[in-house]
Amino acid sequence: MGSSGEPPLIPDQRRELLLKHLRRDGVLSVQQITQIFGVSHMTVRRDIAELESRGLVFTVPGGVRIASRLHSEPSFQDKSVVEQPQKHAMAQAAAELVHDGMTVYLDAGTTLLAMVPRLAEHAELTVVTNDFGAVEQLFPASHLTVIHVGGQVEPDNHSSVGRLAAATIRQLAFDVAFVSTSSWDLVRGVTTPSAPKVEVKQAAMAAAQQSVLVAGSSKYGTFGMYKVAGLDAFDTVVTDASLTEAAAHGIRSAGTDLTLVGAGQAEV
Repeated sequence: MGSSGEPPLIPDQRRELLLKHLRRDGVLSVQQITQIFGVSHMTVRRDIAELESRGLVFTVPGGVRIASRLHSEPSFQDKSVVEQPQKHAMAQAAAELVHDGMTVYLDAGTTLLAMVPRLAEHAELTVVTNDFGAVEQLFPASHLTVIHVGGQVEPDNHSSVGRLAAATIRQLAFDVAFVSTSSWDLVRGVTTPSAPKVEVKQAAMAAAQQSVLVAGSSKYGTFGMYKVAGLDAFDTVVTDASLTEAAAHGIRSAGTDLTLVGAGQAEV
């Protein structure tokens, strides 16, 4: 395009055209983009950073991709064996928001399950959850009050979902609700391909004084069919430090408090 003799595109035109190419192809390398537009690598990376800060594209090694659809939730077994260091770091950062005497809601998920040992250290706490694994791990913590919300059993994720679970949650009040997700981004917020999960997550957030999203950066830039909430509905988002600088800037610029966790420490 740069060698066609046509006037060069202004940045906004070039970025809009880049989005069109990505909607068609899904992913492009930086080298491909430089050839398409006849611009430098530095210009391409500036364009990508700008679009990523707006939540429109997401970087991958050597290139960039458009948001990808998540068609089904990963199973508990699949999730339990990946990204263990990041999950434990995020769980530790989230657990620091909990204090003695609180009533907390713990959403189902392997990252939030890693919070359970920290919760058991409290002298007094009420833990409400739809996660069967969390309840089982808390059996020895007889000094805590533990409530499972019941509802429709979802075997693949070791949890309960649906209208009955949401109805129980609506009868309760939480100091803080910790919410998990397998897909999130700046534009669509928190989404899921599983409709029965939506009502449970929304009920927990509505019942809580404070809502905290705990989700890994590898899930950022994916989306499911059903929307749970925008990122602005959360008081805090806790993720790992692998989230790109441009994405973090975009989330913070939109007014969402973001905590990046890595190497045993959190950056707010």
